[in-house]
Amino acid sequence: MGQENKTVSLVLGSGGARGHAHIGVIRALDERDVDIRSIAGTSMGSVIGGIFAADKLDTYVEWAYRLEKRDVVKLLDFSFTWTSLFKGERIIEVLKDLVGDRQIEDLDRGFTAVATSLDDQREVWLNRGSLFDAIRASTAVPGVFAPVKSDGRTLVDGGLVNPIPIAPTLNDSTDLTIAVNLSGLDESYEPPEKAQHDRAGDDAGYRERIAKFVSGLLESDDEKPSGPDAIDLLVRSIDVMQGGIARLKLAAYAPDKTIHIPRDACSFFEFHRAEEMAELGYERTRKALDELEL
Repeated sequence: MGQENKTVSLVLGSGGARGHAHIGVIRALDERDVDIRSIAGTSMGSVIGGIFAADKLDTYVEWAYRLEKRDVVKLLDFSFTWTSLFKGERIIEVLKDLVGDRQIEDLDRGFTAVATSLDDQREVWLNRGSLFDAIRASTAVPGVFAPVKSDGRTLVDGGLVNPIPIAPTLNDSTDLTIAVNLSGLDESYEPPEKAQHDRAGDDAGYRERIAKFVSGLLESDDEKPSGPDAIDLLVRSIDVMQGGIARLKLAAYAPDKTIHIPRDACSFFEFHRAEEMAELGYERTRKALDELEL
């Protein structure tokens, strides 16, 4: 495709903690001098994409790579309501303090966060106003984080209707559209040896404090039911739904290149594995760019 720098529209999909793979994607593109002109993101894709568009990704990475399991639990503000498990405000305030809020229209790159309007039953493109208001709406996973009220609408996670938002980039005047699908089913993920050792016997350890709260609401006796807990069922169900929709979106709006991150790479709440997921995204993107001869 030649040696001149290419301009790219970058589409960052939803997938909870797997979204830290987007950090590695951006790093790999930057190393090849690819010019990311616009970004469309859903859920965790809106977090990484929005912070990058505000030129604060390095600051976020320094913080995210230091996260430990107990830190993740501290970021979850229990709502004690029937609408959601968590309010979702604490993490947004931490991110605002960390990187500062911006108006989307003032960013140097085009940015669109995708949310879902429950009232209209359709996706909403948020490309004006407060960056973190848009991110908060795009990440409001139903049942997990409280919905957002905006302009008379009830907004929740954009992944419900568009987990890989290619459509907002269709009118971009860029050379390529590269999409990141966090629901890849093409192969299973084999974590690095060190990561396997760190996870051995501890996959669900830090989640016990989260599950304990949920169990207190949902269980009527002391007997622990077998099989997945409520959080597992909710998040895995959303994963299945988003994976199916993502495949339809990729078929309808075929990007120039899709980078697939295996769905089993990590679970929704494993944000303490940010560096590992970023490395996975980096390696997958390097391979994809080699195929594009970039």
